[in-house]
Order: sequence, then structure tokens, then C-alpha cells
Amino acid sequence: MAYLWLKTFHIVGVVIWFAGLFYLVRLFVYHREAADKLPEEKRILSEQLSIMEFRLLNIITTPGMVLTLGTAAGLLYVSPQWLEQGWLHAKITLVASLVGYHFLCMKVMKSLQAGELKWSPKALRALNEFPTLILISVVMLVVFKTQFPTSANVWLNVGLVLSFIISIQLYAKKRRRDADKLK
Repeated sequence: MAYLWLKTFHIVGVVIWFAGLFYLVRLFVYHREAADKLPEEKRILSEQLSIMEFRLLNIITTPGMVLTLGTAAGLLYVSPQWLEQGWLHAKITLVASLVGYHFLCMKVMKSLQAGELKWSPKALRALNEFPTLILISVVMLVVFKTQFPTSANVWLNVGLVLSFIISIQLYAKKRRRDADKLK
């Protein structure tokens, strides 16, 4: 029964963590775009976005990460035989890179709040794609484990994901171009 509770809260933690990471970097984009506003509007937006970023990171995203990692440790304690499986090593590597991404987001937030971040909104949008790729990879590893598919179907799915990412970037470019026309 402990396994099922740990698994339940692990999934909840993952959902919270990823939701926070997705929205946090989106806030970074808005914060960076606020730099192009008139001084008073820039000040108001920067203050509000700084509060939102801080709360999202510290009240939602980081606790989601802690819950995810804590329940993962509990799951490994209950089922130590998983440590012998290659898919889990790959998953742990991906999760470690996501933890690094989380700490990078902390650094970006501090730089933004200090007015020192040099990244463009476009670079931040690209950064926002990283957790999506990690999420897809981890879910595939967990679902398929040792029978990870290498068929054309997998490459079709990879192609769909890439086309989704490219479509988002093209749409963002179109929105910026349309906004520039209105000025």
C-alpha cells in the first residue's frame, strides 16, 4: 500500500513541478518584454512579475520538485530492484538535468529581478521548450521501460513534437511582427 501512496504523490509532484516550470519561464518572457515598455509601465510590470515569479518558484515549483524527488526516493526504497534497470538510469539522468534547469531558472529569476539579465525573450522562449522534451522522454521511459520503441512510430511522434515546437516559434514570430506593425 505504501508503494501506491508514494506513486500517487510522485505523480502529483511531477504535475506541480512541471506546471510551475512551464509558467515560470513564460513569466520570464513577459518580464523581459516589459523592458521595452515606457518607464512607468516597465516599473509596474517588473514589480508585479517579480512578485509572481518569486511566489510561483517558492510556493509551487520548488515544493513540487521536493515532493517529486522525495517520493522518488521513497519508491526506490520500496522497490530497490529498479536500480538495476537501464531505463531508470536514463530517467534519473533526465531528472538530474531537470533539477539543473530548475536551479538555472532560479538564477535567471534573480538576474531578471536585479535588471541584469541579457537574454532576449526569444532565448527565454527557447529555454521554455527544454522541460517539454524532458517530460516526453521521461514519460516514454516510464511507460515503455526496457521495451523502448525504435520504430517509425516513435520517429513520427518525435517529428510531431518538433513540428509543434517550430509552430509555436513561428506563431510567436508572427505575433511580434503584427505587434510591430501596430506601433
